[in-house]
Amino acid sequence: MPHESPLISVIVIGLGLAFVLGTLAQRLRISPLVGYLLAGVVVGPFTPGFVADPRLILQLAEIGVILLMFGVGLHFSAKDLIAMRAIILPAAIIQISLSTLFGMGVAFLLGWSAGVGIVFGLSLSVASTIVMLRALQERRMLETDRGRLAIGWLVVQDIVTVLVLVLLPALAGVLKDLGTDQVHAVNIDAISRALAITLGKLTAFVIVMFFLGRRLIPRILHYIAHTGSRELFRLAVLTVALGVAFAAAELFGVSIALGAFFAGMILSESPLSQRAAEESLPFRDAFAVLFFVSVGVLFNPSVILREPVALALVVAVVIIGNGGAVYFIVRKFGYPLGTALFLGAGFAQTGEFSFILANLGIGLGLMPENARDLILGASIISILANPFMFALAERLRRRGEPQPAPGVEEAPAKQEPVLEPTGLSGHAVLVGYGRVGRLVGDGLRHDGVPLLVIENAPEAIRLLRNQGVAFLEGNGADKRVLQAANLPAARILFVAIPEAFEAGQIVEQARRAVPGLHIIARAHIEAEADHLRQFGANTVIIGEHEIARAMLAFAHQRPDMAAPAALPPASNDAAPDAVPG
Repeated sequence: MPHESPLISVIVIGLGLAFVLGTLAQRLRISPLVGYLLAGVVVGPFTPGFVADPRLILQLAEIGVILLMFGVGLHFSAKDLIAMRAIILPAAIIQISLSTLFGMGVAFLLGWSAGVGIVFGLSLSVASTIVMLRALQERRMLETDRGRLAIGWLVVQDIVTVLVLVLLPALAGVLKDLGTDQVHAVNIDAISRALAITLGKLTAFVIVMFFLGRRLIPRILHYIAHTGSRELFRLAVLTVALGVAFAAAELFGVSIALGAFFAGMILSESPLSQRAAEESLPFRDAFAVLFFVSVGVLFNPSVILREPVALALVVAVVIIGNGGAVYFIVRKFGYPLGTALFLGAGFAQTGEFSFILANLGIGLGLMPENARDLILGASIISILANPFMFALAERLRRRGEPQPAPGVEEAPAKQEPVLEPTGLSGHAVLVGYGRVGRLVGDGLRHDGVPLLVIENAPEAIRLLRNQGVAFLEGNGADKRVLQAANLPAARILFVAIPEAFEAGQIVEQARRAVPGLHIIARAHIEAEADHLRQFGANTVIIGEHEIARAMLAFAHQRPDMAAPAALPPASNDAAPDAVPG
């Protein structure tokens, strides 16, 4: 029976168009984000054809924000956040203040009042969390110093946004009359009360998460993990992420993104954090795509023709003003040029919180309707330009970073770890020191094979350091890391990480660098094994195959068993060479 289903229509058509246009963008060597944004414009109310319900798609996009922030929290330690508070707190507040002043300047040029300028500037001062995190994920920098600094900065921006959202209604009357001849009495009591309640709720939420959630959430997941049901565990992870985010917003007035981040950060101390991240990954990526589609849905392309000068000024504030402010602040705090350029490029965009602030400002009569069109237009353009900003930042870094003179060492203060090429030869290189990697490493060390491990997880790094094992801190997909591992002199390369796509990039780069190197990788399913073989892996081990072979081998040792059945085929294309002892 025919019936209307706007939710299904939004998901199917939104994701389908995003897939088609994202693939086309990738084919043209453009960021897939461009395709996702254009998909939103196509299904938006300002273009002919199917029109998606903006409210539905925004709610679906919020699920993506929740899962993304939950995943970030799983890789972020509370100690990291506390350790950087002396840097990120003043830095983020200074940046927000400067960006707000830039926005006020544009508002002045457009003939708006000072009150409108403050709200308008605040809306432009907050970067899109999801865009920044996507950039960090694509470059595998979530767990680097730059990644932690960026995440901490985003958290401070989130907290400031929550405070602004609470205080705006109380200050609406004052802001409306600011810069005019009218005088509006400032209700200090109402403002103080609103601020005290908000800070109290934030404090209460943090206390509940650290004292109750710290004990309850890991215990629930541990209990579910012991049931052996992967389906229940996946459901438990989603329930924790979405449930904590929802409760944070409804009970404590905290944004859903901040609530999800704290839930992930609490769970990060549990041994199950890696598995939780793996289980939430497919949902996270799918709903994150809908965020970019939702931005495109809201955008009215006619603003480009109606107010080109005003739009250009707003874009300049977002890209040049915000990016430049972050760059100079980071440099002022003593960080190297590369870090300042990277963060400047990353924060040279605006997104989801800008829309929330703009909608509230218009609802309170603090901003005209066309201000939202300018903010949305600047958001779209800045997100589209973001990959090019990163490319420009990298080019400027290469030109501007001074090369140390021979015999002169760079100052270690505030510098990121420098990769020193290993002096090992005839060694085995092991990428990943998780559950599988540790067993491989123990076996190689027992056989007396020189070992070099590539790893970037803090817990694994501490273990390697305590065991006295040679290691390179970084991501195996980074060309610099592979070069430092001295692959031409290595006997063999083990890729022990579970992520097949990242493993494929490692295998591809290693094979290109050393055509004769023997590479052994791991996979979960045959499709992943084919993917790794295609990129050059000599041997791919599928865990389920090896378990079946071992079980049958033990069974065949029993005298009451029938004639041995054929073992399942080996999971490698070519038999692995023996590793010399």
